[in-house]
Amino acid sequence: MHTEPERIERMDQYLLYGDIGGTKTLLRSAVIRGGVVECHHEHLYDSHEYADFDAILADFLAQSGCQPAVACFAIAGPVVEQEVHLTNLPWIISAHAIAEKFSIPAVKIVNDFEGTAASIDVLPQGDLVTLQAGKPSPSAPRVVLGAGTGMGVAWLIKHGRYYEPLATEAGHVDFAPTSATQIELLRYLMAKFHRVSIERLLSGQGLTHIFNFLQTDAAKGEHLKSIELNTDDGATVTRLAFEHRYPIALQALDLFAEIYGTYAGNLALTGLCRGGVYIAGGIAPRIIQVLRQPGFIRAFVNKGRYSALVREIPVYVVMNPKAGLLGAGLLAQRLLQQPAIALAE
Repeated sequence: MHTEPERIERMDQYLLYGDIGGTKTLLRSAVIRGGVVECHHEHLYDSHEYADFDAILADFLAQSGCQPAVACFAIAGPVVEQEVHLTNLPWIISAHAIAEKFSIPAVKIVNDFEGTAASIDVLPQGDLVTLQAGKPSPSAPRVVLGAGTGMGVAWLIKHGRYYEPLATEAGHVDFAPTSATQIELLRYLMAKFHRVSIERLLSGQGLTHIFNFLQTDAAKGEHLKSIELNTDDGATVTRLAFEHRYPIALQALDLFAEIYGTYAGNLALTGLCRGGVYIAGGIAPRIIQVLRQPGFIRAFVNKGRYSALVREIPVYVVMNPKAGLLGAGLLAQRLLQQPAIALAE
């Protein structure tokens, strides 16, 4: 009797990954079919509407109808022993608890900027704006930094086939002024906070601080109407600059870009990041026209005897708002020990 050879087909495997912050939670499931990763389901949640992350995850799994083999979540907060207390929400997320409750065999938690850093391996060139071409070294360290609600920083170190992201809290190092105006800005903020970290300047809150400082200074010699801004109102500053060409708002963005460039250059020099400096976060894409002006790169390369070295380091702005999600997806894929595949939008 003739029989056909037994055919063994590998079942579809599902990945679950997400970018979780104090404001929003973006989750996506993907399916691997024949070595190709395809988006399966995606949903954006308002984090404040849920008591905990478990409620969001339960809803998402019910909507998507999949049972993931692995999961990776990039979360805004310091990760300790695969557990994180969110910085801006009263949530505690544990990889072990998620794996147990939702029957997911492998769960990994990373800092949100680890996720963003991981995405650099899969972002297409069209998602990057080059501020300085430099002379990139393919296997050299990279650094990813970004101003948003706070300042995030992660290193990327080549390890075998992959660049491995390393989380840091480098956004909380001390602010170091490099001009007379910045020295006065430091004094202004020290009167309010005593200690001034770089995040006090390079964040939405920081842009507000810079605007208020310049407004206070301008009031001494000019007759400009005072505009009262809340503690974290960077969006209003950019709107005043781009839509109304308000002089102090324009000055605030220029000073913000100058401080940003100096700090990015410090990180590039600290890690000898010849593989590239990547400016991510929510603010950079919104002010790309300011970052492309000479002030940012002029501050970036202003390193005295080491200026020539820093001029050879490439600098890019990450324009994709889902970079953290894509990075978490790549890390989820690596949990399956499969080759890197660019995750489709």
